[in-house]
Amino acid sequence: MTDIKRLRRSQTDRTVAGVLGGIGEYLNTDSTMVRAVFLLSILLTGGVAVLAYPMLWIVMPEAPPAPVSPAPNDHLTYGA
Repeated sequence: MTDIKRLRRSQTDRTVAGVLGGIGEYLNTDSTMVRAVFLLSILLTGGVAVLAYPMLWIVMPEAPPAPVSPAPNDHLTYGA
């Protein structure tokens, strides 16, 4: 079964809330480009595009945390 691609806020690529990092991950592009386009849209709309960020922050769910695997030599010694 194929995984469905979902738009979520990024856990790892975030500056404020991970909204633009999540869009970059969804579009499979560099988040710096997404941030540059967002900044350009803010300038071209006279600041109205700034309202999109908090709305996306509220609407977009946060991505689940990535599973953490232990390091190869990371083990607990009991009774030592």
